[in-house]
Amino acid sequence: MPELPEVETTLRGISPHIQGKLITRLTVRESRLRWPVPDDLSGRLIKRRVKRLSRRGKYLLVDVGSGQLMIHLGMSGSLRIIQSRCPPQKHDHIDLEFEGNVLL
Repeated sequence: MPELPEVETTLRGISPHIQGKLITRLTVRESRLRWPVPDDLSGRLIKRRVKRLSRRGKYLLVDVGSGQLMIHLGMSGSLRIIQSRCPPQKHDHIDLEFEGNVLL
């Protein structure tokens, strides 16, 4: 499980790629995570712009103006930024797509 330095490194790594970007699509592959993924999460995030990214403990917070998306890195300890669609890997549970075809 990632420790605070890894979480901070992840925050700094993804920020330049998604800060200020519009969320265009959400794909949930596995909704049974640490907390169940709400059925209406897509409606809460699609067409929202990332206002600010921050960290609280081991959680990453993505402020979209009307609320915050809380991300925990779980056991894998990673988020990946990809520029094009790649086949999902075993532990890819949620895809966030941003304008400019950036996927998280």
